Amino acid sequence: MSNRLKSIEHEIIKCMKCGNCQAVCPLYKETRAENAVARGKVQLAAAVLSGKLDYTAELAHRFDLCLTCMACVSNCPCGVRVDRVVLEARAALAEKRGLSFPHRVAAAGLARPALMQKGMKAAGIAQSFFFKRGERGMIPRFPVGLDLKRVLPVLAKKDLKEQLPEKNAVENPVMRVALFAGCVTNYVYPGVGLALVEVLNRHGVEVVLPKQQHCCGAPLLIHGIKDTAKEMAVSHVHMFDAAGVDAVVTVCGTCGEAFRHHYPEFLSGQAKDAGKALSLAGRTYDIAEFLTDVVPLDHTLLGPLDTHFTYHEPCHVGRGLGAAGKAEKLLKAIPRATYSPMQDPGGCCGGAGSFSFEHYKLASQVLDRKLRDISGTDAGVVVTGCGSCRIQLNDGLAQREMPQRVLHTVEMLAHSITGAREEGNCNGRQ
Repeated sequence: MSNRLKSIEHEIIKCMKCGNCQAVCPLYKETRAENAVARGKVQLAAAVLSGKLDYTAELAHRFDLCLTCMACVSNCPCGVRVDRVVLEARAALAEKRGLSFPHRVAAAGLARPALMQKGMKAAGIAQSFFFKRGERGMIPRFPVGLDLKRVLPVLAKKDLKEQLPEKNAVENPVMRVALFAGCVTNYVYPGVGLALVEVLNRHGVEVVLPKQQHCCGAPLLIHGIKDTAKEMAVSHVHMFDAAGVDAVVTVCGTCGEAFRHHYPEFLSGQAKDAGKALSLAGRTYDIAEFLTDVVPLDHTLLGPLDTHFTYHEPCHVGRGLGAAGKAEKLLKAIPRATYSPMQDPGGCCGGAGSFSFEHYKLASQVLDRKLRDISGTDAGVVVTGCGSCRIQLNDGLAQREMPQRVLHTVEMLAHSITGAREEGNCNGRQ
């Protein structure tokens, strides 16, 4: 019996097999397979605990098919934390069966910041050899483990940490915060980090960018590599505690969850680190939360944007951090900007980190629902708060030849504040 699954047996026992999760699970909607939905996965975990099932490849595949979007958790009348069941099952499977080669390579890179930095630099140089530039991004020239139709963003020539100084000061600051950028913002969308500094500086907030920060560890946790994820948590807890800031601000819900939820859990048994982790957790905010609850958005700074937009709420911002609706409230304050809500703004887009890379066809089926929802709004801009969602949405919009552009919440606010109000800045293709 696995100690990992035993540790969440109380969650497994809570499931009364009602099947409410079927109504909200994005993968069940596509596959109609019982073992794809939360109830089925909980029963698989129970079967392993009772000794009826072994740690087989088929079992690993079943637990791999989860977006960790937490729609089932939000809809469960018994409060079963299915996300914890899935993550512990994946960790147990990784221990019993080992990691696949791609996952071993990814883990080795993410766990070594210097290697990651060099690897991303090399990838930026090599990208044009393996990909050709399309209208909406980079398209594979060869079958390099990706669908040949896949459209990916161009890697930044200079990452965010190269573009920003460590200290972004203002006179008489009202607050001093640290930015945790995350890998996608640092290497793919550095403009999001630049926009955050612009917006916060205009609000009198000094922004510190600790240069030694690295992957938050959530991708490793999601693939069952918990021990390495814990080492990364220790590194960040010490780094950001030493920064002496009033708050930590994130631009990705998954990174925010790592600081707020996973780090205190990882370090709960370590006396010298647990207090620091809890302290940081209580001071970590997604940018939409920060501008709503901590330093409220100054509406007098906002200029008009003649933009028609809709908003896609990332799972780990809305359900993970409990910040549903906060970004929409901020964006609706922009003068002359027209907001058309989706029917299901919090519905998963199918990106889920590396899920769309490993299960492209299934992720695209999930994405189709989101694209139909976007299309129904007639909006020209899709705003979101997650780099992974942005990559997924961009790919889908390109595949379906839809004209919408995708922006991060803080980029939209920066456009309004700085006066970048021309149609080309906020509308049309990117």
